[in-house]
Amino acid sequence: MIRCRFAFRIALFAFAAVVARAADWPRFLGPNNDCASAETKLLHEWPKEGPRKLWEYEKGEGHTGPSITGGRVVLFHALEGNEIVDCLDVATGARQWRVTYPADYTSQYGAGPGPRTGPVIDGDLVFTLGIKGTLQALELASGKVKWKRELAKDYRLLPTFFGQGGTPLVMGDKLIVPLGTDDQKSVVALDKNTGRELWAAKHPWGSSYSSPVPGNFYGRECILAYQGGMADPPTGGLLVIDAATGAVLSATPHRARMFASVSISAPVISGNRVFIAEAYTEGGACVEIAPDFSAKVVWRAPKFATYIMSAVAQDGCFFGFAGQHQQNAELACYEVATGRELWRDDLGGRFQRGSLLRADGAFLCLGENGDLAWLDLTRQGAKVQASAKLFNAPESWTGPALSEGRLFICQNEAGSNGTRPRLICYDLRGK
Repeated sequence: MIRCRFAFRIALFAFAAVVARAADWPRFLGPNNDCASAETKLLHEWPKEGPRKLWEYEKGEGHTGPSITGGRVVLFHALEGNEIVDCLDVATGARQWRVTYPADYTSQYGAGPGPRTGPVIDGDLVFTLGIKGTLQALELASGKVKWKRELAKDYRLLPTFFGQGGTPLVMGDKLIVPLGTDDQKSVVALDKNTGRELWAAKHPWGSSYSSPVPGNFYGRECILAYQGGMADPPTGGLLVIDAATGAVLSATPHRARMFASVSISAPVISGNRVFIAEAYTEGGACVEIAPDFSAKVVWRAPKFATYIMSAVAQDGCFFGFAGQHQQNAELACYEVATGRELWRDDLGGRFQRGSLLRADGAFLCLGENGDLAWLDLTRQGAKVQASAKLFNAPESWTGPALSEGRLFICQNEAGSNGTRPRLICYDLRGK
């Protein structure tokens, strides 16, 4: 009996840990790095004005989203020549601490000075990578700096269009950072507790604005990095990297043919296939990883050109908004096995280059001008289940975040009714 009670307690603790992890949103791609949440019993209907707003927090410049865990919300943004990390109370939006440092940055290509990467929470640490290469580890409880590195000084970084842009990834004791250096350190792994380099994946492709994701192929832990920086002629593509050693297992070229182009969408995994895409000339490609870790493009989809958002995999399909410009952006569905386009729909033109988050049997969709919807996406098509106009402001490219029934939306530019850039927390907790 004692043994049974002990086993029950262990199972209960394990279940509680899974539930807690499922409720967190520790990185901008979500708890499993696939723009999806395991949360259920969410509110799928709301009034005309949308779900109930719990609080809002005025923010500075940048298009990065928040990370949430343990009752804390971490936001990374820029204000008056400084990069700022704010920690907020998840229930009220009240600020608990702030870390700030100078980071005056002007892009020669006209983009704003805000950071391109989101904060990453792992246990009691928060990691941020700034636009000029400031990488720091902060204590989640207090904001105290545990370690800090200036990557532009520590490495010979290759030039970039808009500063550093790939959000780091935690895997075990490693912090994976996409870099790109003139001595071909394309991706590095640092000790997450000290910042010390553990290995460097050597390849000439520089850092893009895509963020690496973890993958397990044939029992081997890997890192998928869609690289390709400010190179002329333009080069880049998908690197499959051994997570333990940093060995580059395969490199599959896929990059726009024009110099002034960037890759932003993160790799999307479905089985042993990986979808990557850019939006300037080539569109999408599906790469198959073989048991010997060789890789080949099994199909191409020039019209499946995801740009700012990352596609989402479900039921043997990839779903995503394709199109470089607002006027030609459409939601599309492609079959993983064949690369066949099953359908595309502009959803009445409201969402344009929107973002998707899969949760509770449907998809939350945020349009780039402040429209929110629940979508039912299947192989047969798209159906709008509920929608609302939250605000009217451009560049709402930041994907939504979901934690414990709270939906976090970034308004990145001033709204038509005078609202300032802000982080807004909405209530999606169902009964």
